Amino acid sequence: MAKSKVYFTNMRTSFNENLPQKLERLIKTAGIGSIDFDKKYAAIKIHFGEPGNLAFLRPNYAAVVAKVVKELGGKPFLTDCNTLYVGGRKNALDHIDAAYQNGFSPFSTGCHVIIADGLKGTDEALVPVEGGVYVREAKIGQAIMDADIVISLNHFKGHEATGFGGALKNLGMGCGSRAGKMEMHSAGKPYVEQEPCIGCGRCIKICAHDAPSITDRKASIDHDKCVGCGRCIGVCPMDAVQPAGDESNDILNKKIAEYTWAVVHGRPSFHISLVVDVSPYCDCHAENDVPIVPNVGMFASFDPVALDQACADAVNKQPVMAGSILSEREHIHHDHFTDTTPVTNWHVAIEHAEKMGLGSSEYELIEI
Repeated sequence: MAKSKVYFTNMRTSFNENLPQKLERLIKTAGIGSIDFDKKYAAIKIHFGEPGNLAFLRPNYAAVVAKVVKELGGKPFLTDCNTLYVGGRKNALDHIDAAYQNGFSPFSTGCHVIIADGLKGTDEALVPVEGGVYVREAKIGQAIMDADIVISLNHFKGHEATGFGGALKNLGMGCGSRAGKMEMHSAGKPYVEQEPCIGCGRCIKICAHDAPSITDRKASIDHDKCVGCGRCIGVCPMDAVQPAGDESNDILNKKIAEYTWAVVHGRPSFHISLVVDVSPYCDCHAENDVPIVPNVGMFASFDPVALDQACADAVNKQPVMAGSILSEREHIHHDHFTDTTPVTNWHVAIEHAEKMGLGSSEYELIEI
C-alpha cells in the first residue's frame, strides 16, 4: 500500500509571499483542485475559539480556504457544532457571537457561519457507523451532513483528554451534536444537578421515553428508561442537566475516530492543519497557555490519519519552549504530548482510525 502524501511548508515568508498566499499555494499543490466543487456545498469545519482564548486560528486562514473553494465553483461555509459544556458556544446565538467576536464574519472570511447542530444543539443527523465498536449511530450536526464536501481546517495543539487536537478531533468531536459529544465523553447517562434546576419541565417535553420526572419542583432522570440521547441537555435553560463525563480517555479517542468516519465516509474531504501556537490544552478553554514548542508550519493532505501523524511527529522533533508547562514536566515519555498530559495516549486514535479505514499512519512528507 502506497504511503499517503502529506504536504508541508514552514512559516517563513518573503517579500513576494505572505502566509495567506503560502497557505493557498500549499493546498493547491496538495491537490484540493482535484475535488469537483462545481455548485456544491463545502463545509469548512473550524474551531472559532472560546471567548477569552487567543490561540485559535486567525480568520485570515479561513478566508484563504473559502476563496479557493469559490474559485473552484463551490459554495463554502464555516461551521462548528455547539459545545457540551457550559460556555460561550453552547447555543447557536452565543456561538455565532463568539465567532464574530473572534473575527469570523462574512466580511472577513468571504463566507457565512452556520452552526451545524442548530439553535440548541439538537439538529442532528443519525449516521450508521459501519464497523463501529463503540458507536453504532453517530449524531452529527445536520448542516455538516447536508454538505457535499468536508474540509477540516485545524489548529493543531495539545489536549488534556486526547493528547492533541488535530484533524480527527476537529472532525470527530467537533462535528458531533451536543448529544453526540455526550456519547463520546460519557459511558453513562445524563443526570440533573438539583440546585440550579427550576422544575420547568422542558426535559420532560423533549424526552420520548418518559425518563425525566419532577418531584418538589426538581427534575430527576430514570436511567432505566433513559436511552442517553442527550436532548434534555440541549433544552435545559439552567444547564442543570449534565453528562456523566466518565468515559476513559482511550475509549474517548476511539469514539472520536468512529465519529470522524461517519463525517467523511462517502464524500470528498480535504484536511489542513496549522501547527502554530501549540498550546497545551484545547481552544475550548477561555484562556490559553504559553505554547509548548515553537511554531512548526502548515500541513495538508487527503488523509486525516496521515496528517495527524505527520503533525505529531513534527511537534515531537521540536525543542521545548522555555517557560511553558512542558518545560516544567519530567520528560520520561519522550513525547511532548504525553509529557504534557501523562494520562493521555494519542496513539489510540491513530490506531483505531486506521482500523476503521480512515487512512494510514504511513506517510510521505512533501515540503514545498
